[in-house]
Amino acid sequence: MPRTMLKDEHWTRLRPILLERNIYDKGNLRNTVEGVLYRMRVGCPWRDLPTHFGKPNTVYKAYQRWFRSNKLIQLFALLIKDADLEWVFIDGTHIKAHQHSSGGNEKAQAISKSVAGRATKIHLVVDAHGNPISFILSDGTTHDVKVAPDLVDKIDLSETDIVCADKGYDSDALREHIKQAGSCDNIPRKQNKKSDNNHIDWDLYKVRHLVENAFAHLKRFRAVATRFDKLKQSYENTVALACAFIWLKL
Repeated sequence: MPRTMLKDEHWTRLRPILLERNIYDKGNLRNTVEGVLYRMRVGCPWRDLPTHFGKPNTVYKAYQRWFRSNKLIQLFALLIKDADLEWVFIDGTHIKAHQHSSGGNEKAQAISKSVAGRATKIHLVVDAHGNPISFILSDGTTHDVKVAPDLVDKIDLSETDIVCADKGYDSDALREHIKQAGSCDNIPRKQNKKSDNNHIDWDLYKVRHLVENAFAHLKRFRAVATRFDKLKQSYENTVALACAFIWLKL
């Protein structure tokens, strides 16, 4: 029997949320969910799923229905409870795109080619405890600061004191955007700038490792650490499922 990821207490919490999202409670629902989680964890092709989870095609078709209606993204949103938004941290990470994910209009599917090969970027927001609260996908060659305004708009900053990021987000336009959203920035200026860094809370800046830790947690799942999905929507739901699983264990 393959190793599974859901304990009974996890399933007790997860099942009502799945029913709320109109996912029909068939007798094999838990095994189907475990099959989707197994594929996310080990990164295997769907056809290579162990038969313990049922027919691989059955599990794949269930996942296909769920991602096409963004049910896994909705699941992630519903599992976020009592996020501590006093401080939020943002950052981005490169994800290597497997050759099986390439083909077609790659730009539209958030894949781009550079000297290092094809890649996607995950732009992530975490709360004051390092738990993921939102993310955006972009192609691997788009600079983080270009995506940051959209990332900031995805969260309610009305109760957030500080938005913290590294020097890659050094932009007056972004600082103004954060200010208009009702918060303050904690973004250091680059060395070639004439302005100083007297506005920086360096003790809080050291805590920025929380967003790096969140990426480390997400990349434990091989289908997140390497993009195998051809469609952006499919990979987006895979990342959302990984984020949801982090919240499910809290």
